[in-house]
Amino acid sequence: MDKKGREVLLLLVWGDLLVNYVETMVVPAIPTIQNYFSVSSTLASWITSAFIIVGAVVSPIFGKLADMYGRKKVYIVSLTSYLVAVGLAGFSPSIYFLIGARAVQGIGYGIFPVGLAIITDVLPPAEVATAQGLLSGSVGIGTALGLIVGSYIDQDFGWQYAFHTAFILSLLFLLAIVLWLKETGIRKRESIDYLGITVLSLGTLLVLVYITEGPSLGWLSPQNLAFLVPGILLLLFFAPLESRIREPVVDTRLMRIRNVMVANLVGVVSSIALMIMYFGIIYYAQLPPPFGLGLDILSAGLTLAPATVVMLVIGPIVGKLTGDLGPKPVLISGSAIAILGFYLLQVNRATTQALVEDVIVTGTGMISIIIPLINMVAVSLPETDRGIGLGVNTLLRNLGASIGPVLATSIMNSYKDPYILMVNNQILGISFFPGKTAFDVMFQVSILIIVVNLIISLWTANYRLKGRSVATI
Repeated sequence: MDKKGREVLLLLVWGDLLVNYVETMVVPAIPTIQNYFSVSSTLASWITSAFIIVGAVVSPIFGKLADMYGRKKVYIVSLTSYLVAVGLAGFSPSIYFLIGARAVQGIGYGIFPVGLAIITDVLPPAEVATAQGLLSGSVGIGTALGLIVGSYIDQDFGWQYAFHTAFILSLLFLLAIVLWLKETGIRKRESIDYLGITVLSLGTLLVLVYITEGPSLGWLSPQNLAFLVPGILLLLFFAPLESRIREPVVDTRLMRIRNVMVANLVGVVSSIALMIMYFGIIYYAQLPPPFGLGLDILSAGLTLAPATVVMLVIGPIVGKLTGDLGPKPVLISGSAIAILGFYLLQVNRATTQALVEDVIVTGTGMISIIIPLINMVAVSLPETDRGIGLGVNTLLRNLGASIGPVLATSIMNSYKDPYILMVNNQILGISFFPGKTAFDVMFQVSILIIVVNLIISLWTANYRLKGRSVATI
């Protein structure tokens, strides 16, 4: 890798670390924010949901704009929106102002697909997969740092300082991007498909709101179906609409390319399992014995830290193997490792050390699934369509990531056991917590999801990048 490639890669790794660090740092502060504004847990949950939903919606749009107007320009627009919103969030006078600021922060999610497209532009094909592996591995490090540092800041300084410190870090990163990131010169001049963008954005938004509100409003309630039904109709209308437009926001013919379709399907499925893993581990680590390990927030975050370090090391290795062996064997082996990891989470979680070991195995499998997906999309599409292709893949992975926590929460609520609090043989109260069965079912469902992932992966058309140029597959 030449000097220019290393500089670009380091910048983009910094960006991925930053956003994942900031977004995870907010999570430990949510209960504090809920009490600060005296609001319900349902309303407080929108502090994270607003960011995720907007991030999913903007990913393909910003990917398309990057193909049209240049990667650096669109990257800066996305990052600047994020910076402004983070700055405002720390001074929020109400929960609604904060949720609005978090929604604007979601525009910053556009840096992920655009950054992946930049890497594909500036590096030789044989090095792209390794670099993508490093980018994907950095996500875990950012997440672990966010959980640990966020817990400390929330406890000792207050939730506002989580946003104040994030603003300073984001400002420094924006200056670095303006000064050092070079435009790659990839352009695809065409008109903007405003109708397609509107239909895609609104349809995705409504479906994600339905998923987010399902546990509180009810999956079949009229209020929640009012989000789902028009959302599905808009998305069903989107494909035939785009086929009739001369310059569509998403060229549906490209999305039907075999490996692109596999990458998108696996992206949805694997993201569900990944989020079940995160939610299951965090809840299990913090629940009081005998339901869990009884750890505090900081210690629970630390149980994920070794796995994220391993993911950072494994990421580039998986990327190199993807280039040398092709994505198919990596996807298959990653699925097998993930299945083993979820099985271990069922039978070997009695201690903190055991939980850490299980997460390392499961995380290794999951990162081995995620990295080939990005490479498959980038390699299978023409350079002028990589931004939108990676954006659509990001949207679908976010869709799966939105389903995962809802599914995990539903399972935990379905399998609760009583906890009787007694002092001097007097019953002071009875509480209900997710029991052993809840987590067993959660990880069994994850195994079934990864089996589906494995079946889809078998349809992958294998290729090797070593010693060859990028071509459409």
